[in-house]
Amino acid sequence: MGVRERGSALPFVLLCWLVAATMALGAVAASDAFLEQQDLQAVCDGAALAAANRTDEGRVYAAGVGASLPLTTETARAAVADHLADGATALDAWSAETDGAEVTVRCSRSVEIAFGWLFLGGRPLEVDAVAGARAPTLG
Repeated sequence: MGVRERGSALPFVLLCWLVAATMALGAVAASDAFLEQQDLQAVCDGAALAAANRTDEGRVYAAGVGASLPLTTETARAAVADHLADGATALDAWSAETDGAEVTVRCSRSVEIAFGWLFLGGRPLEVDAVAGARAPTLG
């Protein structure tokens, strides 16, 4: 009877080790995903700032400067494209829209995270970010 009781603890100990290892790997994967999200957000923020600082010079010369520098979708998209071309971060998709004073940039990409084969079934993680910036105002 004593031998049977000692052997019955082994499956429980192995299960505890398996749960602990899975939790540790999950923490590493979650941290990697968080850092990827932060990296993409930084790229998207920079692109939005670049777009907000690129005014439509034709509108400024034609109508003058009002309370804020005028932005157009074309100049915003060109500024985002220039900013992304200068950086080392590759994006799967991005878009830039403006209402004339504020730019909204949406960025997305697929990334491989640590232990993604375990938690995502081998698929990449889809990461999205949205950033907004206003054109400089006069004051």
